[in-house]
Amino acid sequence: MEPLQWRVLPLLALLASLLYFFYFQDSPKLLERSDCSLFPYNHYWIISKRIVTPHGVISGAVEVKDENIVSIIKEEDWHGNLKRGQIIDYGEAVVMPGLIDVHAHLDDPGRTEWEGFPSGTRAAAAGGITTLIDMPLNSFPSTVSSETLRLKIDAAEKNIYVDVGFWGGLVPENAFNASSLEALLSAGALGLKSFMCPSGINDFPMTNASHIKEGLSVLAKYRRPLLVHAEIPQDSESYLEDDADDPRSYSTYLKTRPPSWEEAAIRELLTVSKDTRIGGPAEGAHLHVVHLSDAGSSLQLLKQAKSNGDSVTVETCPHYLAFSAEEIKDGDTRFKCAPPIRDAANKETLWTALMDGDIDMLSSDHSPSVPELKLPDEGNFLRAWGGISSLQFVLPVTWSHGRKYGVTLEQLAMWWSERPAKLAGQGLKGAIAVGNHADIAVWEPNVEFELNNDLPVYLKHPSISAYMGSKLSGKVLATFVRGNLVYEEGKHASAACGSPILAG
Repeated sequence: MEPLQWRVLPLLALLASLLYFFYFQDSPKLLERSDCSLFPYNHYWIISKRIVTPHGVISGAVEVKDENIVSIIKEEDWHGNLKRGQIIDYGEAVVMPGLIDVHAHLDDPGRTEWEGFPSGTRAAAAGGITTLIDMPLNSFPSTVSSETLRLKIDAAEKNIYVDVGFWGGLVPENAFNASSLEALLSAGALGLKSFMCPSGINDFPMTNASHIKEGLSVLAKYRRPLLVHAEIPQDSESYLEDDADDPRSYSTYLKTRPPSWEEAAIRELLTVSKDTRIGGPAEGAHLHVVHLSDAGSSLQLLKQAKSNGDSVTVETCPHYLAFSAEEIKDGDTRFKCAPPIRDAANKETLWTALMDGDIDMLSSDHSPSVPELKLPDEGNFLRAWGGISSLQFVLPVTWSHGRKYGVTLEQLAMWWSERPAKLAGQGLKGAIAVGNHADIAVWEPNVEFELNNDLPVYLKHPSISAYMGSKLSGKVLATFVRGNLVYEEGKHASAACGSPILAG
């Protein structure tokens, strides 16, 4: 007869393997690259009393495994599901989808002294932004071909702390060259961007309705958007009164870019946007008006286009919602941008349009430069470089200024996550939902802070930001990108492990 131990040993081995399979295989593993994340596990739960989902704000838990959200459980449905595994409990802090900024100038490659991928994406992570779509200009060369897009992608590799996608440029040199545009889109550009006024960048000249019509016809095949800076120059000199207008006065600059510039551009745009209607020659393409400032005639024209069935959306930016012309002091060129910040009445109308759904989403239009180009000593608004530096602050700015209008957490997620994801064609982003990327922002709405020299600011040139000196509410505690904890209360992951996003 076999000794007893020879019969028992196989059973013990089987039992051990089963225990290993059910316990260790399902238990959290350490990340293969712990330098990508401040939290070294690949499987964990995020708990909060306020989790913003597509179905409302819940108290519960989000289960993250590797890059994705694998389950969402309401508190009343836990039933012991959380007994095992790593747990991060954020208490009353808000857990919402990471912000997606579809309009940022990171100036890389070629003008990294202005910003650059490392500093720009570190600032984004500190602001709860998990995805940026980089504009094709202010870098050098501008991204107007498949070859120049490759330069962008190469510059981004191992230098981005959040995910970064890329818009290509629509300019006169490629607008009538369908094969060139197709090559740019096939190389991964998420869509195209054009200017209807001088961009200030020599290798990114302005377009007209004919160029835009051609661009839309190509974009229709790829079902991607065209983003447009909608201003057409009028006779701006007629608004100035010779020596009577002080170039250090913001009102002088404001006169040179009146609302009629935006209105004229949008009227021209709408002569071709009708092609995007169902059954139209550019059905499948989409037109997106960036950084709307004029809340008057320009907005009414866009509302009419939408009602006519044109595939059109519009964004505005936090600086148009936070500042008004009357508040801008002489010589403070940090506030110069195009189109310009308008008066307080216009700001109120923009808020109304946003709350009513006539403005679809928000973006930063983060557009920095070296401080010298802002002419801080001279304070000449007519000569200073335009652009608001804002990337790290857009969430608290939107929340701080929006609370008096009754802004909800769900609206923040819609304006900053859900709709931008749709515009950029990112179906796995923009919502805390099962199967999506675990792109998550955690923040405390009631914590106030001052933007001063004591606060860590990760932008390359904090001094040029118009928000410095402000008091805001809404402190970002943590930012997760594809499951990696890339930022937590003043610390970043040691490695830049964000992913370049290319259209398929």
